[in-house]
Amino acid sequence: MEETNLRKRREDQESIQSNEPKTTSLQKEVGLLSGICIIVGTIIGSGIFISPKSVLSNTEAVGPCLIIWAACGILATLGALCFAELGTMITKSGGEYPYLMEAFGPIPAYLFSWTSLFIIKPSSFAIICLSFSEYASAPFYSGCKPPEIVVKCLAAAAILLITTVNALSVRLGSYVQNVFTAAKLVIVAIIIISGLVLLAQGNTKNFENSFEGTKLSVGAISLAFYNGLWAYDGWNQLNYITEELRNPFRNLPLAIIIGIPLVTGCYILMNVSYFTVMTATELLQSQAVAVTFGDRVLYPASWVVPLFVAFSTIGAANGTCFTAGRLVYVAGREGHMLKVLSYISVKRLTPAPAIIFYGIIATIYIIPGDINSLVNYFSFAAWMFYGLTVLGLIVMRFTRKELERPIKVPLFIPILVTLVSVFLVLAPIISEPAWEYLYCMLFILSGSVFYFLFVHYKFGWAQKISKPITMHLQMLMEVVPAEEAPE
Repeated sequence: MEETNLRKRREDQESIQSNEPKTTSLQKEVGLLSGICIIVGTIIGSGIFISPKSVLSNTEAVGPCLIIWAACGILATLGALCFAELGTMITKSGGEYPYLMEAFGPIPAYLFSWTSLFIIKPSSFAIICLSFSEYASAPFYSGCKPPEIVVKCLAAAAILLITTVNALSVRLGSYVQNVFTAAKLVIVAIIIISGLVLLAQGNTKNFENSFEGTKLSVGAISLAFYNGLWAYDGWNQLNYITEELRNPFRNLPLAIIIGIPLVTGCYILMNVSYFTVMTATELLQSQAVAVTFGDRVLYPASWVVPLFVAFSTIGAANGTCFTAGRLVYVAGREGHMLKVLSYISVKRLTPAPAIIFYGIIATIYIIPGDINSLVNYFSFAAWMFYGLTVLGLIVMRFTRKELERPIKVPLFIPILVTLVSVFLVLAPIISEPAWEYLYCMLFILSGSVFYFLFVHYKFGWAQKISKPITMHLQMLMEVVPAEEAPE
């Protein structure tokens, strides 16, 4: 009773701050260098190996392509700084969810949770696994495109393997992540160093007249940004561990200002490396850009490239599954999904139902989709909520003036990020309408139906439908609520 009263007083005094007791707070063990490494390790994944071709296809020339990569890095940096202000102002966990809740109320916050669970996270998982399958199968189909059925079956197998690993053991999932994170850094270093050596040897022919043939449109620019920003996805992750940063009010913005430009430099140099050995036309015709680069530069050791790219993408997919499975678990615990999704495996002590659910949704996305359509689908939904979240920052500058802001970015930065987000969402719809945008919008709005049925009004008949489903799944999967799990 005494603890409850203390918690109530803290909520009355500071409703926006986390009400967890100090005894359970996370230790501040992440310094500036570790923060930079987290940013670099989170962002660099599969994107830089699949996006160069798509960015170039929309810009049609080397010069604009490199400018788009730099502009995406700048936008990611500015967005991360906005999230840094939000993360130090609102210390609740859950990413965009509490920010949207404080700025706009429960419905936009729930729609973000709904969209993350069914669109953003599983489509990201599907894209990464499709990237893995393309690079893993490319060496076996030299000179031609691997059959679509092979690519999709291999991607589905990767999803099955990764979800199984993470459902079986937290420790095994973490071990896989550590091993494959090192692989991505190795292949990035190999490509950049090789490219710099080729530049020093005078391989600059493909950079001459680099703006010749450029035919840009509003829709093409937005689609180029979609594919470039996919490679930078993860720029908003550091504010999830604000409580673990030493001196976060100094180290958080510094890690962002150093880490994301460092990634930007790596991405630009990797694209420059590709253009040292391939013309724009050859790059567009390549089935796997990094594999083509390896064949021309590293032969007879060119097998290293597809191997390490496959390792890198598997590591990125494993990390996505590990974190997104927890998101499904939390949503179930908060009553926003079936209760069984918040249950823990009795034998393995993992959120197995949530992880399996996440793997099933990702597999469904693989069946009809290809990488480009899924990237557009993902980016449309993600930047809709990134923009809405940053708009919430602007709104709270006027509606929540009393909140302490240890990090306060100039107002023009969130305004600029919001305007760019609006452009990224609307431009492709206006200039080049596609079915995936309509499907995405309809699915997001359909979340409001479930919100009113299961969360807001909690209709009796809706609860009667969900309760037997939960009970049968609980018996079938041998899972129990987290509080009943053995220690």
